Amino acid sequence: MNILSVSNLSKLGREKPLFTEVTFGLNEGDKAALIGRNGTGKSTLLQTIAGKLTPDEGSVVFNKSLAPIPNQESSVISYLPQNPDFLPDDTIRDHIFRSQSPKLRTIRAYIDVCEKMENGISQSLQNEFDSLSLAMDKGSLWNYESQVRSILSTLGIHDLERKMSELSGGMIKKVALAQVLVEDSPLLLLDEPTNHLDISTIYWLQNHLAQTSRAVLMVTHDRYFLDAVCTNIYELARNRLKLYTGNYADYLEKKESESIIEANTERRIESVLRVERDWLMRGPCARGTKAKARIQHDMALINRERFQADKGFSFEVAGRRLGGKVLELHKICKDFPKGFSENKASEKNCVPVLKDFSYKFTKGQKIGIFGDNGSGKSTLLNIITGELKPDSGSVDYGENTVFAYYRQNIEFKDTSLSVLEYAKEAAEIIRRNDGTTLSTSQFLEQFGFEGKILYSPVSTLSGGERKKLFLVRLLLTNPNFLILDEPTNDFDIFTMNILEDFLTSFNGCLLVVSHDRYFMDKTVDSLFIMEDDGSVSGYVGKCSEYLQYRDMKKAEEEKEAKKEREKKNQEAAKYPAKTERPKKISFKEQKELEALEIEIAELEEKQKSLEEDMSSADYAKSSAAGDEYKKISARLEEAYARWEELSSLV
Repeated sequence: MNILSVSNLSKLGREKPLFTEVTFGLNEGDKAALIGRNGTGKSTLLQTIAGKLTPDEGSVVFNKSLAPIPNQESSVISYLPQNPDFLPDDTIRDHIFRSQSPKLRTIRAYIDVCEKMENGISQSLQNEFDSLSLAMDKGSLWNYESQVRSILSTLGIHDLERKMSELSGGMIKKVALAQVLVEDSPLLLLDEPTNHLDISTIYWLQNHLAQTSRAVLMVTHDRYFLDAVCTNIYELARNRLKLYTGNYADYLEKKESESIIEANTERRIESVLRVERDWLMRGPCARGTKAKARIQHDMALINRERFQADKGFSFEVAGRRLGGKVLELHKICKDFPKGFSENKASEKNCVPVLKDFSYKFTKGQKIGIFGDNGSGKSTLLNIITGELKPDSGSVDYGENTVFAYYRQNIEFKDTSLSVLEYAKEAAEIIRRNDGTTLSTSQFLEQFGFEGKILYSPVSTLSGGERKKLFLVRLLLTNPNFLILDEPTNDFDIFTMNILEDFLTSFNGCLLVVSHDRYFMDKTVDSLFIMEDDGSVSGYVGKCSEYLQYRDMKKAEEEKEAKKEREKKNQEAAKYPAKTERPKKISFKEQKELEALEIEIAELEEKQKSLEEDMSSADYAKSSAAGDEYKKISARLEEAYARWEELSSLV
C-alpha cells in the first residue's frame, strides 16, 4: 500500500533551483536512501517532505489511513533532522514522550498515574489506573514499554531525568533518534542518522532498520549501512531525482554502465553535429517544411543539456618529509569523572580514560581508533596534539613532524570571508607532486568550488560544504601527520571516495577516529582499541574484521555466562538465602514483572534456535544468527537484572 506520494516538487536554492519536478512514491516497508553531492538539496528535500519547508511548486501527500491517529497527517511520519529542535528545560523523558504517538502517550499517562498512586490511592486514581491498564493490555504495551527501554539503553541513554540543555550535540542527536525509533508512525525520515553514533551502535541501528516493517527514507553517507538496509537509491543530481533499484553496490554498477552509455551517446551526437554545422553554415533555405524541421532539430541538439562526467577531485599536494623520530607516547594517563565531559572534570569519582599508554609512531603508519562513545578517542587525539595535558606521562615530538588536526566541531573565525579568501589564507600557490603549480582558485575548482560559489561568503555554504572547505584548507598546510576526528560526518559519498583515495596514497602518518566502517576499512590497516578500563590494546587488520572477531568472542563469553547463571540458580534453589521482608511491589512494577517473565521466556527460546544456526557452515546464515544472538543477549542481560530486582519485592 502506498504511504507517500511526491508530485512535481520544486525548490529554489542559493543561485538556481535545488531540485525541480521531483516525483516519486514510497510503499509500506520500503527502504530508500537519498544520495547526492553536498549542496544539491538532500536535506532540503527531506525537510520539504516532512513539512518543515514549503515547496515552491508541487505537492506531498501522505496516506492518512495508515496513521496511528486517524486522519492526523503528522502521525504518519517521524522525522529526524540533522540538527534536532528541543526545549532546554525538558528532561530526556519529556522530550521522548512529547510525541504524537498514541502508544507513547498511553505509556506516559500510565507511568504518571502509577507515580501518583505511590502517594495514596483515591477512587478517581483507581478508575484512571484501571482504564489505562486496560489500554495497555489492548495495545500490548507492556512489551512495548520494554522495547522502548531497550532502545534507549542501546543508544546509551540511561538517565532520563537529565535536562536537554545539559547534553552535548551528539547526545541530543541520539535522544532525537531514540524518539523517532520508539514512535509507531509508518514512515521514518532520517537525515544522517549515523552521525555521532559509535560503530557498535551503528551496527545495531543497521539491523534494526533492516528488520523494521516501517518504511524508511534517509540521507546517509555510510556505504555499508546503505548496502545492508536499502532496496532503492534515489540520486539527486542536475536538479533532478533519479531512481536506482537495489542497494548501493547495485547503484554503483548501474551508474558506471549509465556513464559509459551517456558518453558514447554524446560522441555520436557530436559526430552528427559536425556534418549538420557545415550544412547550417552554408545558410540553407528554411522555407521548406523539411529544411525548417531539420534546422529546429539541429538547434535542439546544439542547445541540449550536455553529459558531464563526474569531476574527479584531487587531494594531492606535495608531501613534507618526516624525520627519523615522528611521535612517541610514554605512559600516558588521563582520568575524567564518570559521565562528565572534559570541561566539567573534577577530582571526585574519577575513572581512567587512558592508563599507562605508550606507543612509538613510525613513518607511513595508518591507524584507526576504535571504541564506544565516551571511551576516550577524542581525548587521546587532544593529548597527542597538545590541546589537552595528560595527568602523567609525556609526549615527545619529532623535529620535522607537522600536524593537521581535523576536529569534530569545526569553527570559522570569520564566516563573512568568501570561499576563495578563506582558502588563500592558507596558500596562494599550491605545488603538486609532479612539480606543477595551481592557483588557489584552480585548486578549489578541483573540489567542486567553482563559479559564483568561489566568491560567496562561507556563511552561505551547507554543513557539508563548510567541512569540505575546512579540510581542503587544512591539507594546503602540507602536513606529514594527519589526525582526523570523525571526518566523514556530513560529507557526501563522492567526497568520501576522493578522500579515501588521497589517504591511501598519503606517505605520512595517519590517525583516524571514524564511525564509518567502510571508510575505516579503506584507509587504515591496524586499530587502537579503547578498553573499558582505560587501557589501549592493538589489532592488526581491518575494522570489519575486528567486528566479526569481537562478535564471535562475545557470543562465546555470553554462552559461558549463561551456563554460570543457570548453575548459580540451581544452587540457590537448593539453599535459599534468608532475607529481610522486602517492601510491597507497586502496581506498575507488578505489571512490569509479568511482562518480563513472558519476554525472558520468549528470548531464551529464540536463543536456543539461533545457537544451531551460529554453527552453520553457511557464513551468511551464521553471521546473521550471530548478530541476532548478540541483540537478544544484550536485552536478556537487562531483563534478568530487572527481573531479579522486581522478584525480590514480591
